[in-house]
Amino acid sequence: MTGVSVDDVRDVLHISEADIADAKVLKMIKRASVALQLELSKEIDYTDCTEPEKEAITLLAAIYAVCYLTGGSAVGLNFSVGDLSSATSALPSLSVLQSEFERVLNGLREPYIGRV
Repeated sequence: MTGVSVDDVRDVLHISEADIADAKVLKMIKRASVALQLELSKEIDYTDCTEPEKEAITLLAAIYAVCYLTGGSAVGLNFSVGDLSSATSALPSLSVLQSEFERVLNGLREPYIGRV
């Protein structure tokens, strides 16, 4: 088991504490953890989670950070990006982050087995 750190999120985005304060990134991590819990219908502790859960939380928090840095907004799994010219040029593409998050999320979802 492992935990998500503010440095994990910053590493994905190639940013420093000067770009977003620790407290703000930690808040994004907590929001991402709750969103993932709701999406998967299971308890997830961002301080003690599996590697795939850590990856999903890190990616979702990074998406939240991109939205924050560009003046956009993020609620749950809905995102809007603001002015990309105001952000650092080193930021990865939001679509790349989203597609990777979706790939990890699909791997975490348990298949439904039921009767008709």
